[in-house]
Amino acid sequence: MRVTKFEHAALSLEKSGKTLIIDPGSFTLPLETVQNVVGVVLTHEHPDHWTPAHLDRLLASFPGIPIYGPEGVARAAAAYDIIVVRPGDTVSLDPFHLEFFGGTHSVIHESIPVVDNVGVLVDDAFYYPGDSYAVPKGAKVQLLAAPLGAPWLKIGEAMDFVLAVAPRQAFGTHDMTLSVSGRDMHRARLQWAVEQHGGEFVALDAGESIDA
Repeated sequence: MRVTKFEHAALSLEKSGKTLIIDPGSFTLPLETVQNVVGVVLTHEHPDHWTPAHLDRLLASFPGIPIYGPEGVARAAAAYDIIVVRPGDTVSLDPFHLEFFGGTHSVIHESIPVVDNVGVLVDDAFYYPGDSYAVPKGAKVQLLAAPLGAPWLKIGEAMDFVLAVAPRQAFGTHDMTLSVSGRDMHRARLQWAVEQHGGEFVALDAGESIDA
């Protein structure tokens, strides 16, 4: 399975000639190079993880593809046919197997409502938590997409998350709120965390890929 990082939190997963898209949001350029898209996962409703423009482009190119997200996404994206998923749900989307974890977005501030959020485990190998530190309990994660920077993120907590997941490999995502210096500093912190269990950190920039 080939995983490609795009700007901020957007990812594509390619397997057997088919593609799954995760979280194409407002900091992400149009996904003009993706092919044979079979589905979209939106981890939560915040605009840096989905926009109508992205969904409209994807649906125009790949009519009828399913879009999965928690109940908050279904409410926020009411103009679209969102298939609601909850923690514990599994989905078979040929050739991908999806399992969902978590349930809520990490707290930004007590004044800001907490929204629904799901992490997604794909083929028991690749995991992305959305905007949370939800650990996929029982899973042996081969490749982790670990958030690097956000209003809700404290780097020590992000390090603890990586330590808890203990993936074989990890790369940083959710990074458009950081300067280049801040991104590199946070990458170094997560590199330390993944190496504590003998794993490897891979620095991916937008458009770069890695196999899971």
